[in-house]
Amino acid sequence: MARWFVVLGLCLLFPSAFAQSPDGAPAAAGSCVACHGAEGQGSGAFPHLAGLGEAYLRRQLDAFASGERVNAIMKPIASGLSESQRQAVAGYFSGLEMAPTEAAGGPPPDGPGRTLAVHGRWQQDLPACVQCHGPGGQGIGEDFPPLAGQPAAYLEDQLKAWRAGNRPAGPQGLMGHIAERLDDDDLKAVAAYFAALPAATAEAGDD
Repeated sequence: MARWFVVLGLCLLFPSAFAQSPDGAPAAAGSCVACHGAEGQGSGAFPHLAGLGEAYLRRQLDAFASGERVNAIMKPIASGLSESQRQAVAGYFSGLEMAPTEAAGGPPPDGPGRTLAVHGRWQQDLPACVQCHGPGGQGIGEDFPPLAGQPAAYLEDQLKAWRAGNRPAGPQGLMGHIAERLDDDDLKAVAAYFAALPAATAEAGDD
């Protein structure tokens, strides 16, 4: 939690340091670069944005701006952008490609995270994550973004946010229903599994 307030404090104290847009990017993207990188590749626990669907990114920015998706950093940033600026930012990052990456630490081992991701837990009405997010967590369409290669801490935090009702539950309320059936060990295991997979790239999406 402390890292969020450190970054937020820096943004508020030194806004010009975070306002440099990469070449070809809309000016509004400058506030995204400090945490998500100039090419949207992510940094540390901050997720990668490159290649995520434009409609998906726009919905997230709108949700941050309205407070429907709770985040102390993103709320002031998103609410400070106009609708057209949020659309421009979403369009910019969706048009970037993820750089090819290797699986973090090698292929993820068999265990509870892989079981949940690949097979689900049907006795609890838990579908496999890959049914919506695609084989290898590479994502499907605009509504189900890639999970592979996203930071484990970020994925775990999002599952907790859905469980607490601090993030819109998505199509048919699926993520709210799923997250509330997962305990803390489940969240950590499935987040670690997807984080260990190589990130989705344009080539992966063409398979």
